[in-house]
Amino acid sequence: MFEQVLQKVEEQCREERIPMLGPEKAKFIAGWVEKVKPSVIVECGTAIGYSGLWMLRVLKEIGSGRLITIEIDSNRAKQAQANFESAGVADLVDSRIGDAQEALKDINEPVDFLLLDNNFDNYYPCFKAIEPQLTNPATVLADNVGIGADSMADYLEHVRENYESETHWFDIDLPWVKKDAIEVSIYRR
Repeated sequence: MFEQVLQKVEEQCREERIPMLGPEKAKFIAGWVEKVKPSVIVECGTAIGYSGLWMLRVLKEIGSGRLITIEIDSNRAKQAQANFESAGVADLVDSRIGDAQEALKDINEPVDFLLLDNNFDNYYPCFKAIEPQLTNPATVLADNVGIGADSMADYLEHVRENYESETHWFDIDLPWVKKDAIEVSIYRR
């Protein structure tokens, strides 16, 4: 059932041009979740749940961890929640609706994995908002650093100057972009 839901979500994203990672970047992020085995993942930018499903599949397989995901568009957040329920992983998700910068301030537990995949100019403010909750170390992944580098220059400058940080490029097969990158940073106090 899970695979059918994931396939349906991917098809919907492609047809309706809903921003999503695409399978190339999604496998990369899932690999990091598998490697790190986080207790709490925070995702900024749920859309309809595509990246969340990839991460939740790994959490379910390893038998631990949960996802707090934040989406500003309430209709998309509801679609994502329905997709998580259909895929049988809703018990691992805390879906929140609202502006990520504000919603992050309500998280009062240690966060060991952060995925930034919302408005590019929001990456740095979101990072700063959740920073007090980041564990030492924490894994931070930022999507779209190829296509959105100019809009997130403050974020990229910060992580590249202060943490172990690496850019990973991907040839991707999406209708709206063919090449993009993810920045992987290991946050340490």
